[in-house]
Amino acid sequence: MDPLILVAGAGVAAGAMNALAGGGSFISLPALIAAGVPPVLANTSSTVALYPGGMASAWAYRDGLAGVADVDLRPLLAVTLLGGVAGAFLLLHTSTRAFDAVLPWLLLVAACALGFGRRIGEWMRARWRVRPAVVLGLQFGLGIYGGYFGGAVGIMMMAVWGLLGSHDIKSMHPPRTLMVTAANTMAVLIFIAAGAVQWRETLVMLIAASLGGYGGALLGKRIPAPLVRAGTLLLTACITVAFFVRAYG
Repeated sequence: MDPLILVAGAGVAAGAMNALAGGGSFISLPALIAAGVPPVLANTSSTVALYPGGMASAWAYRDGLAGVADVDLRPLLAVTLLGGVAGAFLLLHTSTRAFDAVLPWLLLVAACALGFGRRIGEWMRARWRVRPAVVLGLQFGLGIYGGYFGGAVGIMMMAVWGLLGSHDIKSMHPPRTLMVTAANTMAVLIFIAAGAVQWRETLVMLIAASLGGYGGALLGKRIPAPLVRAGTLLLTACITVAFFVRAYG
């Protein structure tokens, strides 16, 4: 199969997956690696390719933007941007061998967040309440994760914000989308400036992911949510196992 056809198909699927349930990088990253892009470049290129879809979502949520519980939006945004910068530079200074070793664990963390993030957040809220300063520190760490890899980081953010005692999940969607986009914005700018993007594959995937995101949004109105969730979790589990076998098998 022509690598660009593989990349285009993966882009459509990743865009649709992000629109339906999140986790599109579980498809885009392995596809780029399978197409011959080195793992670190595949990660940077995947981030750039999926970025426009995230930006569009952030724009769509702009009217609902507000702070989270007792934390104002501006400090949240500031620490997320700084974290995104740190994470992007950390990725650029990670060797291919080291990234190959850590990638399965990053996928495992993201898969667990996709599968159990909401339950973990509820369990944590029942036991702890934290001060806003602690949440800002955790947010900085999530910004680093977002700039470095970013899988399911939005779900992780909502779990952390829940420790402030906010139970209105719907109200957290706009700031979550903005923060994820903020971390990715810094990463994208740094990756492009560093020349760390495989442009041919990235542009093909970017266009395909945009089309897939639109189609996924339409499908989301027809496919039952439990079916979408089950399919997403099955796919992420299979890909995570495959990368553990690739790295350690």
